[in-house]
Amino acid sequence: MEEKEENRLRVTEFKLWLEFEEVDPDSWDKENDFANIHIETADGRLYGINVWTFKFLETSIAQDIMEKSNLNGRYIIPPDLFVRELTRECINETITDLLKIDDLEKVLNPSILSLKENSK
Repeated sequence: MEEKEENRLRVTEFKLWLEFEEVDPDSWDKENDFANIHIETADGRLYGINVWTFKFLETSIAQDIMEKSNLNGRYIIPPDLFVRELTRECINETITDLLKIDDLEKVLNPSILSLKENSK
């Protein structure tokens, strides 16, 4: 097995914190909402990711049109990641798949990466 492939397999181990499980868990619409998630990889990298469901994109556009924001819905400042639903299973599978492709800061947006605690 090549070193790069071996490293990707190792880094797919991570801890996942989901806002919708920790903050008022019964108030979330798993198909039409957004949430923050935190990921800590086995090698100590920390990520903060804003996640929207596909349906929430439509809701956000409609809200912008109604509130006359973002040039009446002509644009949206996007989140870091879109998913079908806000569930642990969906997000865990998504992050695992993305980590198999490459580091999250390369696959998504570089701003999602936080420095390791001991690298300050």
